[in-house]
Amino acid sequence: MKVPPRYDLAGTFRGLAVVQGDITLAIGHRESWFATRTPSGPGTIAYLLQGDDLVFEAFGPGASWLLERADAIAGLRDDVTGFAELARAHPLVHRLSREHAGLRMGATGRVFHHLLPAILGQKVSGKEAHDGYVRIVRKFSEPAPGPRAGLYLPPEPEILAATPYWAYHPLGVEQKRADTLRRAAAQAAALERCADAASCTARLVSIAGIGPWTAAEVTRAAYGDADVVSVGDYNIKNSVAFALTGAARGTDEHMLELLAPFAPHRGRVCGLIARAGIGAPRFGHRMPIRSFARF
Repeated sequence: MKVPPRYDLAGTFRGLAVVQGDITLAIGHRESWFATRTPSGPGTIAYLLQGDDLVFEAFGPGASWLLERADAIAGLRDDVTGFAELARAHPLVHRLSREHAGLRMGATGRVFHHLLPAILGQKVSGKEAHDGYVRIVRKFSEPAPGPRAGLYLPPEPEILAATPYWAYHPLGVEQKRADTLRRAAAQAAALERCADAASCTARLVSIAGIGPWTAAEVTRAAYGDADVVSVGDYNIKNSVAFALTGAARGTDEHMLELLAPFAPHRGRVCGLIARAGIGAPRFGHRMPIRSFARF
């Protein structure tokens, strides 16, 4: 399958990871892997970039399902129509849009896959989110089909829904997030049936403990939503304000004002800023890492 000029395989796949170091993904500049639970069963898909061609191979009972949407997962259905013109509204965005012209937004079509790490990322440090996520995946799931070592499937939502909240404490997850996870897991089947990002968002925020930030993190990866913005994120509002105005700190309201000229590609602008490694200066101490192992 042909790819756009300067196609960014690694950057595109990093956009599918709600937490850094997601062990359902293996990300490289020339080769990337994705493992998930499809409606047909567990599956893994591997992508290899060879010049202007992206070749892929799938494994497991879910292989056929993954192959049918292989291009979507790799961001090759991402519609960038009109973005080049919108990007001219700000010199930095214009420059980043040209420097990272091959960056695309993938759409996995799997909601609960991304909801699990999004819930675990609520109001905690990135390390705490990663550690809790990896522990849960390794405890409640199994290695993914195929030859890639170290790649795991996400857990079955039914198993997580049936697990009492206190069983998550040794894994680094307190009762609040554990209960939210259990409620969301109980509705996983209905969430997977949502037709689009808007209907999925509406259903997600109807679940106690899930707000706009969590919904945005999910729909970005599951549907490739190029306009969604993670309102409520500790860092993104500051990164956007710093990138577009030079201010070291911003608010969600100011961030949305700054991004308004780029609709319906506001999330794409956030992705470009992140891909370029632009972040606001850090002040003070980092968020402490908590432990719930003895709760």
